[in-house]
Amino acid sequence: MGEDISGTTFTRADHARYRAKIRRCLDTLEAMLDAGVFVEDEWRTGLEIELGLAGPDMRPFHRNAEVLERIADPLYQTELGTFTIELNVEPRRIDGQSLEQLEAALRRNLNRARDRAGDVGAELVMVGILPTLPAPPAGRSWFTASDRYVALDEAVMNSRREDITLRISGPEPLSLTMDSIIAEAACTSTQLHLQVTPRRYADYWNASQLLAGPQLVMGANSPFLFGHHLQAETRVETFLQATDTRSVELRNQGVRPRVFFGDRWITSIFDLFEENVRYFPALLPVSSDEDPAAVLAAGGTPSLAELRLHNGTVYRWNRPIYDVQDGRPHLRVENRVLPAGPSVVDTLANAAFFYGMVVELVTDERPLWSRMSFDAARDNFHAAARYGIDARLYWPGLGEVSGTELVLDTLLPMAARGLERLGVEASAAGKYLDIIEARARLRRNGATWQVAAVEAYEERGKDRRDALHLMLADYVRHMHGAGPVHTWEVPT
Repeated sequence: MGEDISGTTFTRADHARYRAKIRRCLDTLEAMLDAGVFVEDEWRTGLEIELGLAGPDMRPFHRNAEVLERIADPLYQTELGTFTIELNVEPRRIDGQSLEQLEAALRRNLNRARDRAGDVGAELVMVGILPTLPAPPAGRSWFTASDRYVALDEAVMNSRREDITLRISGPEPLSLTMDSIIAEAACTSTQLHLQVTPRRYADYWNASQLLAGPQLVMGANSPFLFGHHLQAETRVETFLQATDTRSVELRNQGVRPRVFFGDRWITSIFDLFEENVRYFPALLPVSSDEDPAAVLAAGGTPSLAELRLHNGTVYRWNRPIYDVQDGRPHLRVENRVLPAGPSVVDTLANAAFFYGMVVELVTDERPLWSRMSFDAARDNFHAAARYGIDARLYWPGLGEVSGTELVLDTLLPMAARGLERLGVEASAAGKYLDIIEARARLRRNGATWQVAAVEAYEERGKDRRDALHLMLADYVRHMHGAGPVHTWEVPT
């Protein structure tokens, strides 16, 4: 959810000042792109994992501040809900044995954090939506204490001028009215970062958009919300509706939602930032004292604080990132498609699959997205969110095919070539891509396992509430084991 802010009330003058400032930031970014001042290093990756918190009874654990105090690690931060936290993994290059090293480091970090969280009775859960989460109460009792979250809630609800009604289809459709954006807190994701050069940025972003559907076919892990069995990746529709600033009338006019897949293939990262400024009003109009153009003219690197803050309130599934490290600016694609979990090794398999595919796609002299409409990529994404492993996707040269067939016959070989291009050791590439292959052949990912486990408990006579709690207890036990989700036993 980004950095904290001070204050929750903004005046008309604040908005006017911010609009002028963000346009100055946009002009400065364009000048920086023209001047070629960005770091040219490629293929560095970072990772963010949002984690749910559960108590010993598997109910949501609403004391994230206590958990963070016990963990005492700056890599862990708050999220919107009192039952969630976020882990930021330090960036590294993708090559050699780096993915296996990342897996080992992540296991050590999470094991230590789990031990510390256990001191206050909390369990860390890597899952797209905490399955035992009940419908939220009115008000902000589930909000983490932060001016940023309160200001964001006020901005969204004031823009809507009415309560939010979640309407999500599925086997057990949900309709629920809420007076805040708290349902957004139910959505926990894995965010894969890839640092690329300005010259290649558009290719990487376009490729990432193209791959969003296949990513969810393999990685869906959010089938339950507030006790309802909904979609394979219910998180997608929940996030869209819970942060929607549009009234019904604006939706009918085709005004874009802030959870935004996009409208078109791009030719520059500037297209994305310019769209953000053109289409989306400011939610948090906090202005800094920096004059970005003056900093650049003096040979410095501007922070572009307003542009970055605004970018953090436009929730693209592949978000453009401008950042500064050691005084030098760089650009990243932040892939936000995947839910958290199910396990550490599954997370690394998802990462290897994505990085391999995206790197291989951008080498094509005739890019695949030039042979596919943007609408088709968006339709693939929504089909995969709804149906997961059972989704059918469109692919150039193949037409409409099952997602698993596309993965097995086309995308896994592509990912293998991309990882080889990155210099990833063959043994590591094989280890992670074999997990993706097994998921596709067995037609089992996190979402299918959760549904199968709940159904098994219900067949034993358990009601939905008890079945979800028992399933989550099994999930947590498996999550901390060594096996990927396709090897997890379903209770019998």
